[in-house]
Amino acid sequence: MKSFFIGNIEIKLPIIQGGMGVGISLSGLAAAVANEGGIGVISCAGLGLLYPKFPGNYFDKCICGLKEEIRKAREKTGGIIGVNIMVALSNYADMVRTSIAEKFDVIFSGAGLPLDLPAYLTPGCQTKLVPIVSSGRAARIICTKWLTNYNYLPDAIVVEGPKAGGHLGFKKEQINDDNYSLEKLIQDVMAVTETYREQKQIPVIAAGGITTGRDISRFIKLGVAGVQMGSIFVTTEECDASPKFKDVYINAVEEDMLIIESPVGMPGRAINGEFIQRVNNGTEKPKNCPFHCIKTCDYTKSPYCIIKALYNAARGNMKKGYAFAGLNAHLSEKIRSVKEVIASLKAEFPVEN
Repeated sequence: MKSFFIGNIEIKLPIIQGGMGVGISLSGLAAAVANEGGIGVISCAGLGLLYPKFPGNYFDKCICGLKEEIRKAREKTGGIIGVNIMVALSNYADMVRTSIAEKFDVIFSGAGLPLDLPAYLTPGCQTKLVPIVSSGRAARIICTKWLTNYNYLPDAIVVEGPKAGGHLGFKKEQINDDNYSLEKLIQDVMAVTETYREQKQIPVIAAGGITTGRDISRFIKLGVAGVQMGSIFVTTEECDASPKFKDVYINAVEEDMLIIESPVGMPGRAINGEFIQRVNNGTEKPKNCPFHCIKTCDYTKSPYCIIKALYNAARGNMKKGYAFAGLNAHLSEKIRSVKEVIASLKAEFPVEN
């Protein structure tokens, strides 16, 4: 596996660990992946719930929690640490400003188009900006807006296909349509980045359903610089989630992988369980909204509170929550260390003759 560059940062292992919230990918997992030469990513979603003793309201706690997570990560690694910030978050701007102030190496931003992300850069800032898109059209819109308004182009672009876990940037009917396969989306996005080649080299990173070293090799042969992988790192010793959450992955079978409707207003892929079944029966209606964490969420119309559900699951209370997961998450068989996972991926990566 060859290294690649995001701006002036060399990524020695072409693997980005996906940002998984709430409380799944924090400093523990991120530092472990960074120590192997990849990019470890902290998800900032719901951090205020994870740090209830910090002062202030929920949004204040989110800021303090993000600062605490980067501090913990830096104690464990000198490697590259990124942060995942969903555009849909109500505190999106606060999380971006905090990430830049705390000198995160990379900001990954999706679940919406981060059209104003370069506006938050400060003089001398070295943080790289990487949007997550699900189409060539989205990549073109971002590049055009950024260049026109900020004279800035993305430092890389993550292309997330319909086999990913969590929230998906597709309509339900597109998820199993070959016209929206990751392979095709990559070509569409690379056609966009090619038009800016003389101004900036924009590496493309493939994401969604990538599970093995052979998968990594196949996508690199299509022209991407690296891959983003999330589910494979959930069943690791260093993953910040509860052991009960990890067990859901290990015990899952292919038939358990479902597409659900999220209160965020997007379809999502998750593992079937008791909570999802109650949601389908209409018995999980939220009574109020104490956090207002998502811009597009109206609790009076939502089938459940997503941040509470994800937080409960991360803490092991699967009766009150569920696990987002990629299409191939059911292939996990046991808990391994991040080092073992990376070693396995390298062993599966074909050696060119």
